[in-house]
Amino acid sequence: MPYIFGNRVVLREYRDSDLDHIRQWVNDPEITDTLSDNFLYPHSKYETEFFFRTMVEGKSSSKSFIIAVKDSLEYIGQIDLYKIDWKNRFALLAVVIGRKEYLGKGYGSEAIRILQKFAFEELNLNRIELEVYEYNERAYKCYLKCGFKEEGRYRKKIYKKGKYWDSICMSILRSEYE
Repeated sequence: MPYIFGNRVVLREYRDSDLDHIRQWVNDPEITDTLSDNFLYPHSKYETEFFFRTMVEGKSSSKSFIIAVKDSLEYIGQIDLYKIDWKNRFALLAVVIGRKEYLGKGYGSEAIRILQKFAFEELNLNRIELEVYEYNERAYKCYLKCGFKEEGRYRKKIYKKGKYWDSICMSILRSEYE
């Protein structure tokens, strides 16, 4: 797979050296509290390695990338297009910045823009969609900055931190990207 370059980041393949970085964030509540309930319980080393092997061996139907520093190719996080519907030309987006020192510095939004270009111009998708939790204001603002529009809410769908929160549905269409 060729690398997909941005100004500061590159989307690249999974490498053996990435596993240690993934293990560092996968059980860190500061990172996982904003992610899906896949991270509700601690992940064993075996579970993380199984996921990792699936990615490295290309056994996933997702289009998944490591977000890396452009100059060094060092791991920052991960970004995926998953549940790709080739007939209707849409996919879901998932992104995580797994290294805290890179949070809030625009690396996630740059990675999303690079993936949008790939999705719309190379894969010929027409729509990318996602869900973000109401309390994840940093991600919500990032998605707006990247052109996503709020389509609706699943009211009080998520129980976290002792209360119920909305799950916000967002999407971007190819025509809005262009």
